[in-house]
Amino acid sequence: MVPSRYALKVGAIDVTVISDGVLSLPGAMLGHNADPTARAAWLEDKFLPSDVLDWALNVVVVRSGDRTILVDAGIGGEFPDLERAGLLAQRLEAAGIDPSAVTDVVLTHMHMDHVGGLLAPGVKERLRPDLRVHVAAAEAEFWEAPDFSRVSMPPGFPDALRRTGKRFLEEYHGLLRTFENEYEVAPGVVVQRTGGHTPGHSVVRLASGGDRLMFAGDALFQVGFEHPDWYNGFEHDPAEAARVRVRLLRELAANREALVATHLSFPSVCHVALDGDAFRWVPGPWEY
Repeated sequence: MVPSRYALKVGAIDVTVISDGVLSLPGAMLGHNADPTARAAWLEDKFLPSDVLDWALNVVVVRSGDRTILVDAGIGGEFPDLERAGLLAQRLEAAGIDPSAVTDVVLTHMHMDHVGGLLAPGVKERLRPDLRVHVAAAEAEFWEAPDFSRVSMPPGFPDALRRTGKRFLEEYHGLLRTFENEYEVAPGVVVQRTGGHTPGHSVVRLASGGDRLMFAGDALFQVGFEHPDWYNGFEHDPAEAARVRVRLLRELAANREALVATHLSFPSVCHVALDGDAFRWVPGPWEY
């Protein structure tokens, strides 16, 4: 009996945030370059355990004009040890969204918790043959021979990520529509490459009638508001990811637009405020 979908509007654009479940990961993944004492203090301050942290796993369905756009696809069954995620198919159905109605998929990047749902049994057969899967060209190129030399992941994750990336490219090659830096998928729906987390990591910007919302993918994590310089264990270029994070946080604080991100607590709709030299996460009020 937990909520799994949350609807809001951005001007004339309909947005539904859907939970794919949660990922239970080591607390050290929040900032592997941080002092362990500081990291433990941050977790304690948030009333969170120090050893295992539950990360939300959110995807978004966007309706603009005649396009129905799925932004990211959850993890599917690509890492069976993460038993509390991989629920996209059931939760799309619960939200009344038939996979055959999806005209476009936008991938913020190709980590397994963003593409795995498209590899789940029976999913591809339900998708329309003219589906367009949008991903940055740099991302597709990266996963041909990915570099894991600067990540700090638990054992088993690099192999699973490589395997999933390769399989996804093989199965969806004919449906991929790559872009260099920016592409308008539908009226008011623009995907823009940021790099950092992965070379082709992208955010999705929604704009309609004066309203704005950014889906930031994995560019932003909860700890990143207060400690944007902490390196997340899944970042392939941690230093660049930190620079991207600061740039986006400054932008969001200045323009006051809404933010949704993959691993912020569901439904994750929030704003960003300046807080001295760092930032403050301001959760949005629950709208009925």
